[in-house]
Amino acid sequence: MDHFMPLPASLATMHWNEAHATFYGGSDATGTMDGACGYGNLYSQGYGTNTAALSTVLFNNGAALVQPWKSICFVTATNLCPPNDLLPNDDGGWCNLPREHFDMSQPAVPCHKQGGMRFTINGNPWFNLVLVSNVGGVGDVSDVSVKGCETGWISMKRNWGQNWECDTVLVGQSLSFQVTTADGRKITSYDVAPLNWQFGQTFSGQQFY
Repeated sequence: MDHFMPLPASLATMHWNEAHATFYGGSDATGTMDGACGYGNLYSQGYGTNTAALSTVLFNNGAALVQPWKSICFVTATNLCPPNDLLPNDDGGWCNLPREHFDMSQPAVPCHKQGGMRFTINGNPWFNLVLVSNVGGVGDVSDVSVKGCETGWISMKRNWGQNWECDTVLVGQSLSFQVTTADGRKITSYDVAPLNWQFGQTFSGQQFY
């Protein structure tokens, strides 16, 4: 039995909760790719093997994704560990409610965020879907806004995982992003995407430290 905790803004406010852990995905972690966050290949997104799937109670409908957690190492939540109601939660149904459980990648090791927060823009001219990744600090994104060079700030809606959407036409405008995390910290990355950005591109912004 291990102890896990979300990494808080201040080390002085640490609170430890009892939780449990298993591992999945094999020794090379190939089985942990994709998942419920929408990151796809976790190596290309910078998370590598330092990841875990959360049980339902910790997953919180996707609100806890990309939040860093600390046990004897730091791991980032990038997936959902689905419940198995046919088995008891202490013998096979590890991720059943109300159990707080982490299904970790087998080779998980301590990690640190490198570089800026990343914004991957997908969609079409009438629908923007932005994947927010590599978030430092508490990592728990609670709000995202986007601003074109010809618009004001537009609040985005969580689509799934860490994909945030809006239906404003933004093609041909430079884009700025504002990200708020669960601890109330807010950071703004101005003119992250240039006027000629294309769907499928990823841009780097400011970072929480």
